[in-house]
Amino acid sequence: MKRLAVFPKVRVVVLGDLVADHYLFGQTERISREAPVLIVRHERDEVKLGGAANAAANARALGGQVTAVGVLGADEMGRAVKTLFKGQGIAVEAVSARGVRTESKMRILAGGLSTSRQQMLRVDRGSVGPLPIAVRRALALRLEQAAKRADVVVVSDYGAGVVCDETRAVVRSSASRGVPVCVDSRFALSEFSGVTVCKPNEPELATLTGLPVGSDREVDRAAAAALERLGCKVLLVTRGRKGMVVYERGQKPVRLPVHGPEDAVDVTGAGDTVIATFALAVGAGASFLEAARLANVAGGIVVQKPGTATVTRPELARELAK
Repeated sequence: MKRLAVFPKVRVVVLGDLVADHYLFGQTERISREAPVLIVRHERDEVKLGGAANAAANARALGGQVTAVGVLGADEMGRAVKTLFKGQGIAVEAVSARGVRTESKMRILAGGLSTSRQQMLRVDRGSVGPLPIAVRRALALRLEQAAKRADVVVVSDYGAGVVCDETRAVVRSSASRGVPVCVDSRFALSEFSGVTVCKPNEPELATLTGLPVGSDREVDRAAAAALERLGCKVLLVTRGRKGMVVYERGQKPVRLPVHGPEDAVDVTGAGDTVIATFALAVGAGASFLEAARLANVAGGIVVQKPGTATVTRPELARELAK
């Protein structure tokens, strides 16, 4: 509880792919005569912060002073993300260039008149291929400037190009200067040697090490190999319904069971909540194990919420007080 009081003083920089989660809600009317598909009558749209933007939103909801570094296109979704950042009090260092589009995931949710809306289709949009070299260099410069003022750096890598050789070099430099760097990378964890904390889930750990992760013993063996390979201080392995395990160099593994009900309502963005909470706690002076415990509770709260969601500092405080 004492650590939560320090959260508003913690300066967090979030690097990663700023995603617009675009929800289109509608009502199913009938089968089309043109093709065997449902016709959906549009009702409303909603845009939420996704990807690294959701990690930034979670850090901000918990009280942190947050700066998001990434790419946004000069398009409708880019403007929507900027508006959401401004409304939530998140500073944004976004690079834009001709031909660069905002990463977006449009989910079409529809149902009958008196039924709940269910996802029918998802359409992903964004730039294809590596970002232009000028954009990558601009990202590295903005990250370098922001990281100089940071108490902790979060890397939220969804594979859309913001996390590249240029920005990884700045991340490693920050870690070498003693700034805690917490990394959540879906596709390229092997590229993050020398950072402070890495947070793989079981499939990502298996991909990194080439080892099985079915049993506790197998996960322990794979985690030991990952710690050796990455050279990080801590590996935080999330295991879904089995909770998470903290592997700190020189210490025995600590297993944390799922906090709250095992059956999640929606796991969308739960990893963002976990890494944001963990990083804030570390920035506030918590030990790695203490930070993991707080992150585990926050993760247990957010999976009980539908869609892309955040956990606030008062919510976390109430749950800890139980």
